[in-house]
Amino acid sequence: MHLNEISPGKGSKKQKIRVGRGIGSNFGKTCGRGHKGQKSRSGGFHKTGFEGGQMPIQRRLPKRGFVSSTNANSVKLRVSVLNIIQEDVISAETLVKYNLVSAKTKNIRFYKSGNLDKKITIEGIKASLGVKKMIESYGGNIL
Repeated sequence: MHLNEISPGKGSKKQKIRVGRGIGSNFGKTCGRGHKGQKSRSGGFHKTGFEGGQMPIQRRLPKRGFVSSTNANSVKLRVSVLNIIQEDVISAETLVKYNLVSAKTKNIRFYKSGNLDKKITIEGIKASLGVKKMIESYGGNIL
């Protein structure tokens, strides 16, 4: 094979439509642009999503879905949730077992809200300073 023998695959290249070449070409006179109007004129364009002054659909519909200010894979839990769990050692797997968090959740953090009424140990989960003090006062610890 030589460089002069290489050619593009059959049907991969289309010829450019030559407009303004007479009535018989189907693209004469108006060159396929129709009559009058913004799109028929040179330089005539409008923004993507522009609907002729009507309120665009992306502004008419309510905003839904992922909120960038919070991480979809993180959960903040209150200390009062710990009283529900019947186990002494609490880890991410324990919280999934009790349906308190999703299995996809990556970041879990406990905040002091409510009271704790038993000795527990937390493994691999973050906790605020207030929670740490509360757990240590009952004789538990955070690993």
